[in-house]
Amino acid sequence: MADLTELLAEHIDRLKTLNFSVYTRRSRRYNVQAFLRWLMETYGVDDTDALTTGQLRSWQIHLGESLSARGEPLKPRSINKMIESVRAFLTDLHQDGHVPAALTGALEYVRTPKPLPRTIPHRDVRRLLRSINTCEPNGFRDRTMLEVAYSSGVRASELVGLDVVDIDFDRATARVRGKGNKERLVPIGKTALRWLQSYVRAIRPSLLCGDRKEDALFLDGTGKRMPYHTLRRIVLRCATAAGLDGKVTAHVLRRSCTTELVKGNANLYHVKEMLGHESLDTLKHYARLNIDDLRKTHAKTHPREKDRD
Repeated sequence: MADLTELLAEHIDRLKTLNFSVYTRRSRRYNVQAFLRWLMETYGVDDTDALTTGQLRSWQIHLGESLSARGEPLKPRSINKMIESVRAFLTDLHQDGHVPAALTGALEYVRTPKPLPRTIPHRDVRRLLRSINTCEPNGFRDRTMLEVAYSSGVRASELVGLDVVDIDFDRATARVRGKGNKERLVPIGKTALRWLQSYVRAIRPSLLCGDRKEDALFLDGTGKRMPYHTLRRIVLRCATAAGLDGKVTAHVLRRSCTTELVKGNANLYHVKEMLGHESLDTLKHYARLNIDDLRKTHAKTHPREKDRD
């Protein structure tokens, strides 16, 4: 018999030693804690010996009947995220001999619709970038961050995680630390590099507070490393000011960068390496994004499309 709450703490500690990001650990803890609360309130279960597959399936039914904070049914993606967290927790427990293998497969993911990833065309990205007021330090910093994000396709966490020493201006590259703390080199386009050079030389020093030493490339209003939530607000604010419809995030810029590369017939293996993906399968959605281009090419080049009968 082992206490589930104590085992959760051990599970989170293990994720930390495996270099899982703080966001992943926070999400995992939140989701599993919610499951354990429901388990205690519904069945009075708080240890591994009393846990059954029936309880797990009952919890999955409960998720399907639950409402969000807005009073709407939980989206399949949200349900699957919670299931993923609990399944990973149970798998960890099984590997340590606390629960049988049957429990790890008791939860099944729900089917989810597969909408096309949200992107914005290059003309809108250009409008977004040009709309930023670069006459003051914070605006110049914001423009530089977004130029780098769109040029290199880095993740938001990778962008704010950059240090000054990570930028190689001679080779026009940046060393980023991705998922699992894996490092890779990404190219920085000439336009983004010009903004970055001016930012490092003239703007960043003015954002430092006093004699504080800070390694971070992008600084917030206190002279410290730019937090993720601040970056998120900056991107949304700039997109709104530019008159762009829909929610625009740093991840949308990453997808938009990827889309432009794929449309430009970039080698998919090179794109995969640049984005830090483990598999080419991750890029299959971008092929769907370009179906309109494929139709136009087909209509223009297929010989039967030129026949009049």
